[in-house]
Amino acid sequence: MIPLILASASPARLSTLTSAGILPQVIVSTVDEDAVLAAAGPLSPADAVLALARAKAEDVVATHDTEALVLGGDSMLECGGEVVGKPRTAEVATERWRAMRGSSGTLHTGHWIIDTRDGAGATVGATSSTVVHFADLSDEEIDAYVATGEPLHVAGGFTVDGLGGPYVTAIEGDYHGVVGVSLPLLRALLQQMGVPFHALRAPR
Repeated sequence: MIPLILASASPARLSTLTSAGILPQVIVSTVDEDAVLAAAGPLSPADAVLALARAKAEDVVATHDTEALVLGGDSMLECGGEVVGKPRTAEVATERWRAMRGSSGTLHTGHWIIDTRDGAGATVGATSSTVVHFADLSDEEIDAYVATGEPLHVAGGFTVDGLGGPYVTAIEGDYHGVVGVSLPLLRALLQQMGVPFHALRAPR
């Protein structure tokens, strides 16, 4: 089994990988996301999440002695011509949901892998972009969802695999990419590195 390090604090990313048979070690990066984006200059949402995913993976590689594949990830929702990350406050989450209800947005999730085994140094990355359609929620439903606290700490202010599931009416693209890790894209990136997906699975 090839060890994988997840350079992310996201419980959803960890859960997705675990459900696929991969038991990664979690090492959360300390990257200043605003500084990374400021240094990179104007980027499309798809490129911005890829830049952040790369920065997180490179940060963990630079600050830890690893012999593994290191996976960084980041997500943003593009909706109504705006890019939204984590609301962080109930007021912002409520405002965003009132703007999103009855509409759709594109959830971009960047993936970046660095192979640190035996000084290999191979590195690959790509972005998964999925269209998400939202239900036309009432103010009462929005207030109740925001009151749970869940939307405050997730990209776009919603989940599809948690309490926000009833408010997502359809998805055009990869479900797992919306959750946080696109398993098909991860498989494709690993193939580029000459690593079969099953080589990361824990023995049963």
